[in-house]
Amino acid sequence: MIQRFDVGPRMSEMAIHNGVVYLAGQIADDAGQDIRGQTRQVLAAVDALLAQAGTDKSKLLRVEIFLKDITDFEGMNQVWDEWVVPGHTPPRATVQARLANEEWRIEVLVTAAV
Repeated sequence: MIQRFDVGPRMSEMAIHNGVVYLAGQIADDAGQDIRGQTRQVLAAVDALLAQAGTDKSKLLRVEIFLKDITDFEGMNQVWDEWVVPGHTPPRATVQARLANEEWRIEVLVTAAV
């Protein structure tokens, strides 16, 4: 069985299948903030969705981070390091990518165990 959450005409915000949670790419609500502010918003959204699924960031299986500008890598990592659970750091990839909205500096894709 597949559970879908916040189903829209184009995508769902989250799906759960066989004990694995798949989040849609998370972006900042306030795109006017710098990379640190946008990263905090994105990670808060990840926390909220994981909680809705009955899990948390200690159960991350994989994280993919897309940055508009790779020069934001250090600022993003500062926020990431404060957020991630020591000893439970997931496999992660970070790439520079052209994001769908020019104001977005970061988009994060998460897979986690329930």
